[in-house]
Amino acid sequence: MRTPTKIEELDLYVWEGKADIVERVARCMASFDVDVIRADDIAISPERTATRPSLAIISVSAIDSGALALRDWRALGMPVVWVGAAPRDHDPTMYPTEYSHILPADFTAAELRGMIVKLVQQVRAHSAQTLSPTTLVANSESMQALLREVDTFADCDTSVLVGGETGVGKERIAQLLHEKHSRYGAGPFVAVNCGAIPDGLFESLFFGHAKGSFTGAVLAHKGYFEQADGGTLFLDEIGDLPLYQQVKLLRVLEDNAVTRIGSTTPSKLDFRLVAATNKNLPQLVKEGAFRADLYYRLAVIELRIPSLEERGAVDKIAIFKAFIASVVGAERLAVLPDLPYWLAEAVADTYFPGNVRELRNLAERIGVTVRQVGAWDAARLHRLVALARSSQPVPAENATEVLVDRSKWDMAERGRVLAALEANGWRRQDSAQYLGISRKVLWEKMRKYQIFDEEPEIRESE
Repeated sequence: MRTPTKIEELDLYVWEGKADIVERVARCMASFDVDVIRADDIAISPERTATRPSLAIISVSAIDSGALALRDWRALGMPVVWVGAAPRDHDPTMYPTEYSHILPADFTAAELRGMIVKLVQQVRAHSAQTLSPTTLVANSESMQALLREVDTFADCDTSVLVGGETGVGKERIAQLLHEKHSRYGAGPFVAVNCGAIPDGLFESLFFGHAKGSFTGAVLAHKGYFEQADGGTLFLDEIGDLPLYQQVKLLRVLEDNAVTRIGSTTPSKLDFRLVAATNKNLPQLVKEGAFRADLYYRLAVIELRIPSLEERGAVDKIAIFKAFIASVVGAERLAVLPDLPYWLAEAVADTYFPGNVRELRNLAERIGVTVRQVGAWDAARLHRLVALARSSQPVPAENATEVLVDRSKWDMAERGRVLAALEANGWRRQDSAQYLGISRKVLWEKMRKYQIFDEEPEIRESE
């Protein structure tokens, strides 16, 4: 398979010492989207190298002249190309063995580009390995704001209610709250789907039972409450819990104790409760379908996870890439060209009512196809995207509600486009980059949502 030569959004940090190579590197890479940065006299930001592919080009004279602090670039973990007048064979006394990419002092443009293409493939493969489907993508401002809230309240002992649409990742946020707690984080994380509790088994599953308490109880059994002792109990879809079960849950939360079925001895408990729902609990309280006292007990702290549409294109595409990498595999992905631009745009412009769960389904279909075919087969992938858009289930009884939800999403999307334009002085190129889309897609969105620029010539010339 042909080696890809496309290089995008790459930082090249050059330590030139006495060698005068910064300008040569810049000329050689002028046709690529590469930032060439003279690094001898600057402090490199770990935050930037964590978010952009980065390579180091180091002249041996930088070491000789003392211009290079070896610990700095080693700590950043960048691949390194050494440039020196020594023979092209590796010399371990001059070049550390763990960084053996070597170019002669009189390197040509072709040699430099070939070396960088090879190292970019390694960086991409490493990124594919480190960004797993469980990695929490939070590039958008809405998700960063949520994570700031998680950090603020993670170490509290009080109950947390997590809200959000189906498929947004409520359990992942609950796990973060658990992991970041200084005390409960060392204990168990017990996740329970309240919508899947069979009738008649609530007491046994939650409270546990003593040995011999009923026919078939040959051993004592710890219920969910006791299993979570010293850790976190996560109750997903808490809004689906029937009223009579809500009463029993509230009693345990008030007493911090549980008594197993068939026993008269209560066991003291110490756990943190995190509940989640995709329903409007205050509205259910008004309708009498959810107990007000339980709601107030659960919602000491409330967190809301934004929908995938609210998070925008930047998170959609990053999540999609993570799932693709997990399915295709790092080795196969490293020899493929970058994710096609049209495919990224198609994902960004697709509405996913099932949020991350639905996006994952599409990514898995595309990933399996790419893995088996060994290429970004445009015809096949176009069909898969079109199928995903056309096969979104809309039950007849919920059609009106879905249309209302889509209308609300359109209004929110229009607001985001307007905000981006205003934040960037109505300069379309800057606004498109701000939104993580192309200028063409931005223009189409402006036309779709009837957003008119009153001074296009003046603004575009600024």
